[in-house]
Amino acid sequence: MFFLHLLDVFSHMIYLMLHVTGGNSFPKALSSAQEKRCLMEMSQGSAAARQDLIEHNLRLVAHIVKKYYVSGNDQEDLISIGTIGLIKAVDTFDASKGIRLSSYASKCIENGIIT
Repeated sequence: MFFLHLLDVFSHMIYLMLHVTGGNSFPKALSSAQEKRCLMEMSQGSAAARQDLIEHNLRLVAHIVKKYYVSGNDQEDLISIGTIGLIKAVDTFDASKGIRLSSYASKCIENGIIT
């Protein structure tokens, strides 16, 4: 019984290390210039720019999920909820407010996870 529980804990730790903290798990974050270009293209209706903004901010979701991660059963749910928060952030972001997308997205992701 104890061995099975220990095996379960280790398997979840390995999963977390490989999928959330892995160096090559997610694309690198966009530079400020790339982010501005994508935001401009997205405002003109580019679905590809929207997709780039979402994909290149998935690392942010993983970083925030690590703060709230408690058990192996919750991780996938938290990543899903965090990704939904990221998508909402990308869709509702207003660049004219003078804030970076990552700052705005962080709050949207955390709000999704907390509630």
